[in-house]
Amino acid sequence: MEKSDNTTANRELRNIKTLNAPVDLVWEVWTNPEHIANWWGPNGFTNTIHKMDVQENGEWNLTMHGPDGTNYPNKSVFKEVILFEKIVFEHFNPHFITTVKFDSKDKQTILDWSMLFDTPEMYDIVVKVHKADQGQRENVEKLEKYLLNKTGVK
Repeated sequence: MEKSDNTTANRELRNIKTLNAPVDLVWEVWTNPEHIANWWGPNGFTNTIHKMDVQENGEWNLTMHGPDGTNYPNKSVFKEVILFEKIVFEHFNPHFITTVKFDSKDKQTILDWSMLFDTPEMYDIVVKVHKADQGQRENVEKLEKYLLNKTGVK
């Protein structure tokens, strides 16, 4: 987990990872509901994507199914979408802004994924109580494995 500048360091969760896949493929598995349903969420979770309209003001509604059978409905609205470069969405309940940047380097992609919470207190609740930092790491690991299956490159 990396922190950014001092103004957001106490309320931002950030993960930067170099993926062994070209940016167009990484973008595809991030923006296509048929792909993201297969890797989204922490270990043990599965997903039902109800709506995923990846454009400004488009909605993303999904239900994450926990390993214990608990359903977690999620609603987000896309705020900014720049093809092969950036996705920003606002997540509700709990409220946070997710920014995902895609930086193409030859046949690899540097993924910079941050979640910015409204307050340090909300960050503490989501990270300490719900282990969002662990969940984000597991999510990136699942994305890596999914991409490996698509490319065959380790």
